[in-house]
Amino acid sequence: MSMFARAFARSSAFKRAAIRRGGHGPASYNEPGGYLFNEKPLAPGQKRVKEEWETIYYWGMGGGFVLMSALLYYKPDTSVVTWATKEAEKSLKEKGVSLEYPKSA
Repeated sequence: MSMFARAFARSSAFKRAAIRRGGHGPASYNEPGGYLFNEKPLAPGQKRVKEEWETIYYWGMGGGFVLMSALLYYKPDTSVVTWATKEAEKSLKEKGVSLEYPKSA
């Protein structure tokens, strides 16, 4: 076997092993257990214990969502159309042109 053939044979063996491990080293791969987030279902009557980061995460994400909603709701209108409409109304008012339609009887 030539030197190149041995090199390619080794690299493909390493690739197969990496694919088998999920592309990571053996320490970072957890075998699937069949449960969501690897949490086994609790017995009836038992209450799930929250981890310490969960409360901070929920309050932070919820508060951030409420804050961003309020900021977007009260955001000033800076569109070009609004600016152009105001400028056109001001220009027509200076020229004495009325924008009101006559009321029909």
